[in-house]
Amino acid sequence: MAFGSRAAGKHRGSSRLSKKTAGIAGIAALATTGVVGSFAAPAFAADNNDNSAQDTGLNAVVVADDVAGDIEDQAQAQQHAADAAAAKAAAEAEAKQRAAEAKRMAEARAKAEREAAERAAREAERKRMNTFVSPLADSYVSTSYKAGGSMWSSGSHTGIDFHAASGTVVRAVGMGTVVEAGYGGAYGNNVVIKHADGTYTQYAHMSSLSVRAGQQVSAGQQIGLSGSTGNSSGPHLHFEARSGSEYGSDIDPIAYLRSHGVTV
Repeated sequence: MAFGSRAAGKHRGSSRLSKKTAGIAGIAALATTGVVGSFAAPAFAADNNDNSAQDTGLNAVVVADDVAGDIEDQAQAQQHAADAAAAKAAAEAEAKQRAAEAKRMAEARAKAEREAAERAAREAERKRMNTFVSPLADSYVSTSYKAGGSMWSSGSHTGIDFHAASGTVVRAVGMGTVVEAGYGGAYGNNVVIKHADGTYTQYAHMSSLSVRAGQQVSAGQQIGLSGSTGNSSGPHLHFEARSGSEYGSDIDPIAYLRSHGVTV
C-alpha cells in the first residue's frame, strides 16, 4: 500500500501525518525482511494482549511531533502579535510627532501674526502721533512771524496770520491735549494744545470753539471756526507755536510746521 506525502513548508519540517506515515512504512519494510520477526517477537510474545506496549514507540513519535508543532504555531502567533504591536507603537509615535510639529508651526504662525499686528499698531500710532497738517485748508500766510507794528504789545508779531473768512473751519495741526479753550483777552476766543513732543500750538480770534480743556484731539480735527474776536483788525486766524504754554515762549511757526512735514 502506498502512503502519500507533502513537501515541507519554508519554516517547518515534515508534517505530523507524514512523519507518522513514514514510521509505519518503515516497520512494514522491516517486516518483509524478517527483521521485525526476529527482534520484536520476544516482546510481543511476552504479552500478546498488551496493546499499549505494542504502540509505545510509534505513539511517542506522533505526540512529540504534535507538541513541537504546537510550540512552533504559538511562537509564530507571538511573533505576529509582537510585530503588530511594534507597528502600532511606531505609527502612534509618528502621529504624535506630526501633531507636535503641526502645533509648533501653528504657534509659530500665531506668534508671527501677533508680532506683525503689534508692529502695524505701533507704526500706525507713531504715524498718528507724528502726522501734522495746516490749521486751515487752502489758505496762505497773510502776516509773517516777527512782523513789527503798534498792534502788538510786544512790538512784533508772535505768530503768523492765515487768511480766512469768518466761519472757516480751524483744525488742530497735530495730535495732543487741549490745555486752554475760552476767551483769552487780546487773543479773543482761543485754543491752546499741548503735543506729544512737549510743544504747544495756539489758535486765536475764533468766532466759536468746538473743544474744551482736557480733551484729546487728533491731527486735522476741527477745534472751532475762524473769526475776529479780541484785538483783531478783521477775520483771520492767528496761529502760534510755543516751547511752553505761556505767552513769550513763541517759536517760528513756519519752521515748526515745516519740521513736521507741513508745506506752508
